[in-house]
Amino acid sequence: MGVLTAESENVTASRIAANSKRMPFLLQVTTMAWRSLVTTFRTPAAIIPGIIISVFFLFVYTGSLGNASNFLPGLAGKSYLAFILPVSIVSSALSGAGVAGQAIVRDIENGYFDKLLLTPLSRSALLLGPMIAGAVTLGLQTIIVLAVGLLLGLESATGLGGLLVVIALALILGVGFSGFTVAIALRTGSAAATQGGSFLFFPLTFLTATFVPVALLSGWIKTAAEYNPITYILEAMRAVLLDGWQAEVLLRGLTSASVLGIVLFVFALLSLRSRTARR
Repeated sequence: MGVLTAESENVTASRIAANSKRMPFLLQVTTMAWRSLVTTFRTPAAIIPGIIISVFFLFVYTGSLGNASNFLPGLAGKSYLAFILPVSIVSSALSGAGVAGQAIVRDIENGYFDKLLLTPLSRSALLLGPMIAGAVTLGLQTIIVLAVGLLLGLESATGLGGLLVVIALALILGVGFSGFTVAIALRTGSAAATQGGSFLFFPLTFLTATFVPVALLSGWIKTAAEYNPITYILEAMRAVLLDGWQAEVLLRGLTSASVLGIVLFVFALLSLRSRTARR
């Protein structure tokens, strides 16, 4: 089986080398993303735990804090389920981000990544492919979390459009988190380091308005939340689920997710350059 896999990867690398000169950039990206998705879904164990953790958190949060909105200023009469559900999505992003990095590690370990570097394939496409695959994986996880939320009684203030916005924000966030794990994978070539690196973002989930609105925070944690990009992504998701269309809040959330994605893509690109410079 290992021989057949190696032969298949050699054939794939050869095809990429032959076609990448005349292959449009977008097609290069989608080809690499599709390959990463196929590789990921061959090992469901890499995806299922993240879904289970996110759904588990959703049940725990709603079960223990479900009536909290009746006592919190700004949330009175609103659904705490809709308030807390975005936190489960961010948790899913953290657990699923490692998928992209692990795909790079596998390619490094079996020598396939070096073969890709010898092709005329764009270096940006080489990175964006796994990052987009990680984002798509998170998008699927988000759909499952939303489906569970709907079964629990979630009602979106903006209907289906709001749910689509939540999925879109999750996709952009997934690109950013995946970029970080790809960068760690390129710098270390270690599966353990890559998996551990994905948890460096875990504190960001709690240094924000996790359980209460930002206005109710105080002291150093309020300052941290105001500088935490996750805060504005959560606010955007919560706005469409709880309050309706708020252009300014949505713009802040989209900007925060996009800037995070761009910064971490640049980090991944610099990590690739560092790796090739050591060779």
